[in-house]
Amino acid sequence: MLWDVVRADERLAEWLKELEEGDEEAPDAPDAPRAWLPDAEELPDVLQDLAVPYEDVNDLVALRRTLTDDEEATALLGRCVRGLVRDMGKIGKGLRLRPFPLESGPLGRYFPVYVLVAALPYVRAYHRERGIPEDISRRTLADVGRGLVLHRRRFGVGGLVAPGWFSLHFHGELFQLGRLQFQRTRLGGREGVALAAAGLALRPGEHCLDLHIPDYAGPLLTPEACDRSLALAREFFPRHFPAEHYTAGCCHSWLLDPQLKRYLPADSNIVRFQERFHITCGNSEPGDDLPLRFVFGDPDLPVETLPRRTRLERAVGDHLRAGGHWYSGHGWFRFTPSGEG
Repeated sequence: MLWDVVRADERLAEWLKELEEGDEEAPDAPDAPRAWLPDAEELPDVLQDLAVPYEDVNDLVALRRTLTDDEEATALLGRCVRGLVRDMGKIGKGLRLRPFPLESGPLGRYFPVYVLVAALPYVRAYHRERGIPEDISRRTLADVGRGLVLHRRRFGVGGLVAPGWFSLHFHGELFQLGRLQFQRTRLGGREGVALAAAGLALRPGEHCLDLHIPDYAGPLLTPEACDRSLALAREFFPRHFPAEHYTAGCCHSWLLDPQLKRYLPADSNIVRFQERFHITCGNSEPGDDLPLRFVFGDPDLPVETLPRRTRLERAVGDHLRAGGHWYSGHGWFRFTPSGEG
């Protein structure tokens, strides 16, 4: 049933074909990465290190045998691991995992978790090679647990939401530093033009840090927490990625929609977070699903049923009920590495 459902999905079928064609390394070659899974006794400890919720641990352990007994599934696991760890740390080069349909059953929904677990030895080796502290490595990779929580919260069953996002963590492109996550990336055309116009010696394609604000990580964007994260980043990137020179940080989020200032007080954490950035422009297409997903947990909730328990809930819901829309804002700020400012 699993593979029938996957192949029936046109986009997934094309992804599987591209993955197979791009798998240059023979799985039995001496230097080919191995898709090794911990045995049933070791797996719970590994999953708990990734902050996997207890209600998902038993399912993942029980399904391990189903996966390893399925030749097609184990072959795909190997291809995914090789794609994920190939060119480790190179920006934009890693495989982006895809979610399988809910109809693919537990093995399909949990399949990306097994890929991440099998890639762990290579990720940790890369972190050690870069001298990345164990606590930062652990907190970065433990974001997987958040993805499982969000999947169950939205769909009511076990699985990993947005596995392509977690591919960044396991390819050495994203790190959790305090309250914020920082992604090593390159400037897009829009940001590059805006920053060059502002006087920064940056052009599209040059290095930049993208900031992300994870859920389930304590109070939202307090100035003190943001300051601490930025201080950590100013030390972290020159030390562990000395060949990359970062002078700008960017953020692309509905939290940077200027319309929020109409609903929130000037001293709110979100408004103060916005004021750290030069807002360049917003998307022309509405992105109402984003605040619905992050504030209420489900982008498909009917607008008329949205609760009004907090200022942010009232802001998001009242704006939509009045016929308005929310948009992703795009902002940047000057990033000064430690020792340069």
